[in-house]
Amino acid sequence: MRARELGITLGLGTPGELNAITDVPGVRVGHSTLRTVVEGKHVRTGVTVVEPRPGAARQQPCFAGCHVLNGNGDATGLEWIREAGLLTTPVAITNTHSVGVVRDALIAHERDSLRDPAVYWCMPVVMETYDGVLNDIWGQHVGAAQVEQALATAHPGPVTEGAVGGGTGMICHEFKGGIGTASRKLAAGQGGWTVGALVQANHGKRTELRVDGYPVGRHLGGPPSPFAEQGTPGMGSIVVVLATDAPLLPHQCQRLAQRASIGIARTGGGTEDSSGDVFLAFATGNRDLPPADYGRKDLPLTTALSMVNNDHISALFAAAAEAVEEAIINVLLAGEDMCADDGTPVPGLKAPVLLDALRATGWR
Repeated sequence: MRARELGITLGLGTPGELNAITDVPGVRVGHSTLRTVVEGKHVRTGVTVVEPRPGAARQQPCFAGCHVLNGNGDATGLEWIREAGLLTTPVAITNTHSVGVVRDALIAHERDSLRDPAVYWCMPVVMETYDGVLNDIWGQHVGAAQVEQALATAHPGPVTEGAVGGGTGMICHEFKGGIGTASRKLAAGQGGWTVGALVQANHGKRTELRVDGYPVGRHLGGPPSPFAEQGTPGMGSIVVVLATDAPLLPHQCQRLAQRASIGIARTGGGTEDSSGDVFLAFATGNRDLPPADYGRKDLPLTTALSMVNNDHISALFAAAAEAVEEAIINVLLAGEDMCADDGTPVPGLKAPVLLDALRATGWR
């Protein structure tokens, strides 16, 4: 179940129809999930892709910005986004040791699908979190086939959450983590735009978990930390992709990406040295940006743009914070029980358990 199905309403904003990043028109999400056993070790990993627009992102780029709350993680392609402010590829999310192969597979996919001599380079965005407690991360089982499957299955509409795609082996607040999503649609007087969030949540301590501001983590029991052998409670990371159809410029996308930090903080995360907290925001509101075919001589000298005035941007910031907050809780509620190869249990957070903990805090 998702948070709102349990009567948990986070923030004051209104979700989109699906309460997902795909409420932003044109955005598509695809997963490829690996679950098997190889030489006695569990493989629980995969790839999740977010496509900003239908078709080749290079032909219809969008403005983008990024932010790093804590840098104990990795992501490819962000330096060029910081420099040029353009997202020209799908965004892929996987595990820490598969970043390179996913990046290479995206480059090969671009090469094979475009076949355009004007296109002479590609710098994909690939983000990661660590799944080595529940997955044989050293086996590097993700390959080009998983990237192709995630791209082939990318679609609008409902987004599968929990132990799927890149989130298959993740742990969140010491419960089963993974992929989560949510959205907010602004009122017509605020522009009517949508902000959607997709998270791969692999961070946080159980005792620090908050839901709608209530310290539920203090009332949640459970087995010992799944990190008892490998590290400390809270180790891990969270990566966030924010999408909006508002006409934001690159520096405004960067400001939007920063607000993911607020949603994470509201759920009790964002304070761990061992966490890689990396966020990307893209805006599809400017629809006539020229193709990112570097070196072409037939592109216009200038392009007319639109932008949200700063006096009206705060509603988008609030929407981003709320969407990230709710996406994290949706991750937890989508969790399923798993065990590490050494028998260490990683429980899913069951809806009745969460509701009991909420009531113990004085909620309702």
